[in-house]
Amino acid sequence: MEWIQYLVIIAVALIIAFAITKSRNKDFKIEVNKLVSNLGGKNNIIDYEFNKSRFVVNLVDVEKVNKEAIQKMGAQGIVEIDNQLKIILGDGAKQLKKQIDDLMKK
Repeated sequence: MEWIQYLVIIAVALIIAFAITKSRNKDFKIEVNKLVSNLGGKNNIIDYEFNKSRFVVNLVDVEKVNKEAIQKMGAQGIVEIDNQLKIILGDGAKQLKKQIDDLMKK
């Protein structure tokens, strides 16, 4: 009978872990939408790439970018060269790539 209690505890822990993971993914998608908006929208993005912890984006008009809002979202730094921004994101860059790829295809 004791093993049933352990089994129930493990099942509850797995359900909680799954719920937390799902909620974080939703929040991350919201953040990606905010990031694209702060970059001046999808139409302002010419192309982009990811290089380890950096998100490099070429823009039509860098004046449309809200750099302050991007930094408030957690960017560790932003470097501007002509119409290109290098945004230092840290560990979240890999997850961001998939989300941005999905968003830009729509």
